[in-house]
Amino acid sequence: MAMPAIVRSEEVSTLRFIPQVDLTFTDPHFTTAYPTRTHGYMVFDTLYGLDASLRPSPQMLEGHTVDRDGKLWKLTLRTGLLWHDGERVLARDCVASINRWAKRDLFGGALMAVTDELSAPDDRTIQFRLKKPFPLLPHALGKVGSPMCAMMPERLATTDPFKHVSEIVGSGPFRFVAAERLQGARNVYARFEKYKPRDSGPQEWTAGPKIVHFDRVIWTTIPDQATATAALQNNEQHWLEHATHDLLPLMRRNPNLTVSLIEVTGDLQMMRPNHAHPPFNNPAIRRAVLSAIDQRRFMEAVVGNNPADYYWPLGYFTPKTPMASEVGLEPLRRPPDLEASRQALKAAGYAGERVVLMAPTDLSHLKQTGDVAADLLKRLGMNVDYVATDFGSMLQRRNNTGPVEAGGWSCFVTAWGGMDHVDPAVHQPLRGNGGSPGAWAGSFASPRMEELRQAWFEAPDLAAQQAICVDMQKLGMEQVPYFPLGAFTFSTATRRDIVGLRNGFAMFWNVRRA
Repeated sequence: MAMPAIVRSEEVSTLRFIPQVDLTFTDPHFTTAYPTRTHGYMVFDTLYGLDASLRPSPQMLEGHTVDRDGKLWKLTLRTGLLWHDGERVLARDCVASINRWAKRDLFGGALMAVTDELSAPDDRTIQFRLKKPFPLLPHALGKVGSPMCAMMPERLATTDPFKHVSEIVGSGPFRFVAAERLQGARNVYARFEKYKPRDSGPQEWTAGPKIVHFDRVIWTTIPDQATATAALQNNEQHWLEHATHDLLPLMRRNPNLTVSLIEVTGDLQMMRPNHAHPPFNNPAIRRAVLSAIDQRRFMEAVVGNNPADYYWPLGYFTPKTPMASEVGLEPLRRPPDLEASRQALKAAGYAGERVVLMAPTDLSHLKQTGDVAADLLKRLGMNVDYVATDFGSMLQRRNNTGPVEAGGWSCFVTAWGGMDHVDPAVHQPLRGNGGSPGAWAGSFASPRMEELRQAWFEAPDLAAQQAICVDMQKLGMEQVPYFPLGAFTFSTATRRDIVGLRNGFAMFWNVRRA
């Protein structure tokens, strides 16, 4: 029997997507987790977008003017912008949104530190009065890393930034269908019929017109990669966000699938220690563990033994970008001497404290990284309690700032897209502001690192910025804010008739069925 026409129509207008991991938090300001960022760009819009060269371009804005020697910025909203509840987008909504986001984001914090006044003199004007020029203002408001500078209605944006908003209402190209959410399994998005795209601009990354071709997008969480791949091959699903390296040959042989690379800046693996509690509150212990890191072993566990598939030695900035260098990374080039590292650990005063290492089971690359990390710490003689759990549970435990005896943690493995480590403005784990509100998990405190970061913002040219980043990397190797474990690239896989994917990360506008 033929499929009824109405069912065929609904299926054609629905995109079925398998995210890398379940969406735990739906508030775009609340976390650095990438599923929240991807969800955020569907539901919320931003004042600026970034093109493929990471140049900002107006998105919700008609444009801006700069006066008083760079200290007065006036941003003008486009006309016709609506929230999903039907209300008009007003400048005061955006002011409240910026204020909330900036309390959770390091680039936003840098912007607000030089802002004397942020106001909405009328319904379409967002005005910054600055203490001194800040030419990176559009870059800050348009940054693609987590957390995104999402605009939301004032009634939601006045929510404490360290508490989750009560509703998910944006002005982006899709509405979040909260009634159909099944946490751990499904999230549903519907086309926002009243969304007004830009009428011009480069259609790259988050910049330019956002044209929606699907009426519905359904995210289905499938933790097992073999099951997810089979669902894609059987046309039960249309897009697999992250295809694991061991299954790539199978997918490439399938004529009905397309395998492509959209996250061109790579995936940077790391292990973050907890600087607030023993044993990793001791920098000598951190250095002893760093001396035992073999990045190649970590990367081979994820992508196999082909050196072309990964990058090392990885320092503290995204490889092959202007701020990156290999200065100071000599210890990561040498084969590790585990016996010497054991002796250094003993000399540093490690006394057998329990080390709670966390890794997510539903992100296969991080589970593989966690397995290698657990084995390494055990071989160094550490008392390892390896807690492998789902990503959402790991994030929840990560928020516990107490010692391991009170349900806290000692270290965890995670990864960042290269776009989040390209420079000090966006590099969250390199901040030395541990102990202050909004500091990232792990409480790394370093006044000197903060001084260097501030100097980077004030540097007169690229050469001066690069020199500062060299100093930051040298300091990182001494103070060890985290253990860099190597970098690799992820491929995404789609049904062959799904076209229009953009580089950067999973974005759902301009994607269509051929």
